[in-house]
Amino acid sequence: MRVLTAATVVLGALVVSVPASAQTYDPSYPVCMHVYGEQLGERMDCIFSSFDHCAGSARGLPATCLINPYYVHAKKLHGRGRPPNYIRQ
Repeated sequence: MRVLTAATVVLGALVVSVPASAQTYDPSYPVCMHVYGEQLGERMDCIFSSFDHCAGSARGLPATCLINPYYVHAKKLHGRGRPPNYIRQ
């Protein structure tokens, strides 16, 4: 029983001590570039405003351009969820 308790405490300490990872996707940009490989490091760069911009930067690299699933659209709804030009009849 003591061994099980000690193992649980050690496992809990290891889980808590693992550093948290940063957010991968920047919600400010609609397009991300996923770079593959060990030489450049595997990473996700969400700094592109268009696929053309991303494709130009990815040219010659082991990378692909993706739609950012966490992109926050610039269009915001006003008030109670209606567009600003909504007219109630």
